[in-house]
Amino acid sequence: MSTIDLEQLAQSQKANAQVMMTLVRTAFHGLEQLSALNLAASRELFNSTASGAQQLLGVKDPKELSNIAGSLARPNVDKLMEYSRSLYDLAANMQREITSVMEDQYSTMRHNASGLIDKVGVANPISSDVFGAAMKQMMTASSTAFENISQMAKQMTDIVDTNVKAATNATAQAAAALTPKK
Repeated sequence: MSTIDLEQLAQSQKANAQVMMTLVRTAFHGLEQLSALNLAASRELFNSTASGAQQLLGVKDPKELSNIAGSLARPNVDKLMEYSRSLYDLAANMQREITSVMEDQYSTMRHNASGLIDKVGVANPISSDVFGAAMKQMMTASSTAFENISQMAKQMTDIVDTNVKAATNATAQAAAALTPKK
């Protein structure tokens, strides 16, 4: 093995380590955001529950109980919808970041493979025709598969986004029906 090959191997390992570190940082950042979101939601739930319990304990008339229960339901549903939207946004952002890193990594790999194919062709022109053609065909198939997977991931994100919006609208309508009319 020549010095150039060892240098290329070292550079490749360094690049792979950087990609892994980027993915780990993204995961930790996502976990931090998820923890903060859950902590804020827990604090809000506790405060809302305590406030609602105090209101319910002050009820003296059964009709008033119905009105208070209905008025407590709407804010809680709104908070649940906001939590769901925040959770979805967090997941979608992480998916976009990871996809971006993977696309960059795939692009680099494809570029390096093309360079290797060309290098082999220059070094051994007789056998390189078959090897080069096979490698180029494999790269084309790989590129097509990667593009299909990327499109499928985007479609899945769009489907989930549509479903979250539909569920949000349905929940909002249901909560509106619970809220007492004044």
